[in-house]
Order: sequence, then structure tokens, then C-alpha cells
Amino acid sequence: MKRLLCLPVAIGLLFFTSCNTAKQTAAKENGKIDITIVQINDVYEIAPLDGGKAGGMARVATVKKIQQSKNANTIMVMAGDFLSPSVYNSLKFEGNRIRGKQMVDAMNNAGVDIAVFGNHEFDIPEADVQSRINESAFQWVSSNTFQKKGNDIVPFVKNGVPFPETYIRTFTDADGTTARIGFIGLTLPFNKAAYVSYTDVFTAAQKYYDQIKDSCDAVIAVTHQAMDDDIKLARQIPGLALVIGGHEHERHYAKIGNVYITKADANAKSAYIIKLNLNKTNKELKLKADILDVNENIALDSTTNVVVKKWTDIANSSYASLGFDATKVCMQSGEPLDGREAYIRTQQTNFTKLIVAAMEKASPTADVCIINSGSIRVDDILQMPVTQYDVIRSLPFGGSIMEVDMKGSLLIKILNTAKKNVGSGGFLQYSAALSNDNNGWVLKNIPVDAGKTYKIAITDFLMTGGEANLDFLTKDNPDMVKVYPVFTDLNDSRSDVRRAIIRYMEGK
Repeated sequence: MKRLLCLPVAIGLLFFTSCNTAKQTAAKENGKIDITIVQINDVYEIAPLDGGKAGGMARVATVKKIQQSKNANTIMVMAGDFLSPSVYNSLKFEGNRIRGKQMVDAMNNAGVDIAVFGNHEFDIPEADVQSRINESAFQWVSSNTFQKKGNDIVPFVKNGVPFPETYIRTFTDADGTTARIGFIGLTLPFNKAAYVSYTDVFTAAQKYYDQIKDSCDAVIAVTHQAMDDDIKLARQIPGLALVIGGHEHERHYAKIGNVYITKADANAKSAYIIKLNLNKTNKELKLKADILDVNENIALDSTTNVVVKKWTDIANSSYASLGFDATKVCMQSGEPLDGREAYIRTQQTNFTKLIVAAMEKASPTADVCIINSGSIRVDDILQMPVTQYDVIRSLPFGGSIMEVDMKGSLLIKILNTAKKNVGSGGFLQYSAALSNDNNGWVLKNIPVDAGKTYKIAITDFLMTGGEANLDFLTKDNPDMVKVYPVFTDLNDSRSDVRRAIIRYMEGK
């Protein structure tokens, strides 16, 4: 009987204790919450660069883990451009083109949480983009970039689930304070791949910001566009907390009104550590953004590094079969080589001059050497020392240097077209002996003669007529006098333009 009498008392005490605990928990809830975002953007390389000193997805994984150890509410965001350009896109694994598979694998293991499209994601075929999406473990958000399906414009899908135009993530801290952070994803309409459709960046941003702002404690735009457009966006929507941007490849930081804009260096050579402190009581948001150099002082995360090594071994085996030693240094010192797309598609740089000089050395009997800027896909600055891998990743598609005889009339037509192709891959890099003045094209101070035959060293891709506005450049052109046999001997530098560049760097 005593035991029966005690049971209601025990239940009553338990109820009292539970209520008291709930009150204590509520009292501890201070309405303040801290959130950390690790930002990377424009990452094409899974392994460290610059002799192993800079970048690497295994180091990025460590950065996130360090931040997570300080604050459980830590996420990593990728602001576009990671599937392409990459030397891996020209390699095969298990019978299929790799095309970004290595990057998604590394990103999954490194702990990327949110990603948006960059313009280079659509360099690869639609089927490969879909495969990479399905393989990804992270959340995609796309507010202005959609997929064309016949006559329909629809969201991209991941394993059958449509991408959201907005994404809201809820964070909770140890005392129970919660925060809802909204994300919109914006991509510049640069790549006009047939399977992609864009809506206006600024119209979409306004629409979706207005749609979610009242149900979020803060809204963040994750963008892949020019800095000027990020600034314009910040001015258009002053209620944004932050613009996490990509595209430029160099670190940028700005504060427009109360809107912060951050961009890290390409290839994870740096990462932004962004800390948001939200006070829900007075609706105050404090933000602090620090750039972190991702270098040899940061340890390689062992789990992610296994993935990186797997893909690096696959790639190195492929390079070796083509006669390359990826780890070998071919240029020890000198000024960094500028292969950034914004520059090589509008002018000459020290890197494009070196490439043309290498072609001239490989084809000493040629009057002129020509290569399209679109062959150079590194979109980065090569730091010293330069390895064979750096050359391979700079010109991932390789290809032989062909020698042809053509009439001056065709050469003039090619060069005039190249001027019109400024800003695209069809912008040509050519021998310094060529120049253009008010009277036309001049070669070694002598006007190019339309009726004269010139020997030209040119990349094999250009001879297919596949470059922008150069469809007339084929062996069947009536002004093409002679096409010499393709060089296939690996001992001949003309067998692969990358081989010619490597040997030129080595002084051979």
C-alpha cells in the first residue's frame, strides 16, 4: 500500500521537476545565435597547387572542421564554377569521361553544404551535368537558371527532385535559439548552352527576396557574376545580409550600405570565414568576414585526402600513357604566368606569348604561328615553379600543331575575324612578327600579300572550322594550298602543343 501511495507523489514531483526544467531552459534562451559560413568559389583543382603550397580540397575540409569545432552551426558554401574547366574533363574513368566527377566526390567529402551554378558548369554535356548533380550530397539552389526540356523551361532536378528557387535553412544553438536563414542562387547568363535557360538576375533576385524575407531572419544571395553586378544587386536590395560571390578568381570585399560582398581566390587558395551574430530580440544582425589563406599551415584532412589521391592517381596514370610526367617541374622561376580568361580572350599576356613562342620553336620553318585563346582553359595565374601538370591543366584538350600552306588572302581573313572575336575563345594569339596598322596586316614589317603563299603553324582544332566565326578554316578552303601530315611521333614537339610548351620551358 505504501508503494501505491508513493506513486502519485513521485509522478507529481516528476511533473514539477519537468516544468521547472522547461522554465530554466526558456530562461537560458537569450535570443542570440552565431552562424559561421565557410565560402569557396571557382574551384577547378582538387589537389594543392603551387608546389603543394596552396589550396586543395583536403585543406578546405580541415578549415570547415576547425570552424565546426568552434560553432556547430557552421556550413560551407560553393559560389559556382567547379565542374569545369578541368583537365579531368578530357580523361576517362571506367569507360566514361570524368567531367567533374572528381570534384563532386571531393566536395561531398569536404563537407560542402550549398552550391550554385557557375557559367562553366555548362561547358560539359547535359547528361554529364545531370550525373554530377545526382552524385552530389549538397543542396543546390537556383533562382534564375533553368533547364530546357523540349519547349518547356523547368528547374534542374536532383534524383527526380526539382531544384528550389530559394532555400531556407534553420539553425539552432545550445540554448535553443533558432534562426531561419534564406538563400537565393544567381548565375550570370554567360554560357548559352542549348539545354540552359536564364531569367534576368536582378528581376529574379528581387522576386525571391520579396517572397522569403518575411519568413527569414536574414537572406543571403549566393551569386556567380561580376563584382559590378554584385554591387548593383546590393544597392537594389539593401535588405540582403550578404552576397557570397564568385567569378572573378581574385579575392574581393565590399560593403554597400549594410550589405557585405565577399569573393575568395580561385582554386581554394583562400576561403572566407563569415560569422553572423543574430539577436532576435532586437532584430540586430552583426557580420564579420575574414579571408583565410589556405596554405601549407593547414593540415590535409585524411578522409578527403584519400579521395583526392584516388583521383590524382587516376589522372597521373592517364598522363603517363601520353608521355607526360605530371609532377616534374618544367619552369623553376620567373614571373607568374597569366592565363585568366578575361585577359587572354582580349589581349596578349606573358603566358600566351610563351605559348606562341613554344609553337615557333617547334615549327621553325613556319612564317606565323596561331592558337585560339579557347584552347587555354586554366582561367588562373600559374605560380612558379610550373610543373608539367600545370601545362596539362592549362591546355586540357591538347592537340597537335599542324603545318599548312595558305594564301595571304586566307591569312588576312583569319586575322580580321580574330579581331571581331574579342572576348570569346575565337580570339586568336599569334606570332609577334604580325601587326596591324591603318593599311592592313604586316608581317616582319612587310604587308601581307593576298596572293603570296605563307606557311602557318596552327592547332589542329582550329583546322576543323569549329571555332567561333572561323567555320571557313578547313583543309577544303580554296585558299588552302597544302596541308602537311599530322605529327604523331612523341619525340616531335608538334605531336602535342603541351609537349611543345613543356620543352620550350625546359629549354629543349
